[in-house]
Amino acid sequence: MSLLQKTLVAAAALASTLTLTSFSAQAQDTIRIGLVTAMSGQSAKAGEAITRGLVVAIDEINAKGGLLGGKKLELVRRDDEGSPAKGVVAARELIFKEKVAVLVGGLDTPVSMAIVPLANQEKVPFVGPWAAGTPITKNGANPNYVFRVSAVDEIVNKAMLQYAQKTFKSTKPGMILVNNPWGESNEKGLSAALAAQKMTPAGIEKFEANDLDVVPQLTKLKAAGADTLFLVGNVGPSAQVVKSLDRMGWKVPVVSHWGPAGGRFTELAGPNAKTVHFVQTYSFFGKQGPVGEKVMKALVAKYPDVKGADDVTPAVGVANAYDAMQLAALAISKAGSTNGDAVREGFYKIDRYEGLIKTYVKPFTAEVHDAVTENDYVWAQFIDNRILPVGMATN
Repeated sequence: MSLLQKTLVAAAALASTLTLTSFSAQAQDTIRIGLVTAMSGQSAKAGEAITRGLVVAIDEINAKGGLLGGKKLELVRRDDEGSPAKGVVAARELIFKEKVAVLVGGLDTPVSMAIVPLANQEKVPFVGPWAAGTPITKNGANPNYVFRVSAVDEIVNKAMLQYAQKTFKSTKPGMILVNNPWGESNEKGLSAALAAQKMTPAGIEKFEANDLDVVPQLTKLKAAGADTLFLVGNVGPSAQVVKSLDRMGWKVPVVSHWGPAGGRFTELAGPNAKTVHFVQTYSFFGKQGPVGEKVMKALVAKYPDVKGADDVTPAVGVANAYDAMQLAALAISKAGSTNGDAVREGFYKIDRYEGLIKTYVKPFTAEVHDAVTENDYVWAQFIDNRILPVGMATN
């Protein structure tokens, strides 16, 4: 080998070493946060809202100097398309390839339920800002790496019954539920809530996520004397229920889980979308506290399409994700590292956080992995394509 060839080989080896060192240093200088959620299809708005909540929180944390002595947070996203199988593939890629310190996800209970065993097996904290299925956090694992800043079915179900009784004087509610694990979770929770008050439902009917006509199921509930409908389904299916009620001419109060808030509900459901009352964890309408004002200012500055509260939709995606990211950052700080088990323990060490949804005081314990309680819900409806708290006049 000539002297020139030897020089070129040595230079290439040095360049390769420097590149690897640079990549290694870059990896060490950042803390990666993974997001698995629906970013396409009917629920894309909700996936974007979750993204924005995370980004605003990450920007804020990075502007303050990052975590663990100056490491900046970096968000890495994957689209699960609402599919459990695709969700697991995405989660595996984020855990094994991207080496995320915390995994965040997502919208659909079936997707989250599919990811839970992987997160627990690989000891990666999995934080939920949307999916409400009770078994997501109550999954039987010990230790349990799954935490949530969102609604929880069994708590929402109690709130749905209380709201139906108070607002519509309901004594004989019927259930119309999507036929998947989320629907099953709510059937169990609603049945327990009714049983606790010595009530029985007028009936329990299921529908498939792709059904275009729910008239047969609704006809059975009407014949059984249902005076209110408890609705559980995401955007598209919930819209089909409203349109089926229109075809029947049945004007019955609808008290819903928050599925309709996740996307183009008013467009798909038509004018009677406004008759559905659904649960939320936060609203940017009305007087905001200091954190609400700060987050709104950041959203307006970062996203050209956001001019005010009307444009932050669905608000729960932003709010839940913002608080979830801030709490996860506190857990990492308490851990003093990104080691999964240490971060899990870090969640238990959070004493107090002045959040967007509320002030969190010891939000997590070894027994309780849900930070939002029945006292933290807001009831809302669509008015002129805006998600407004029930009873709030339009401006």
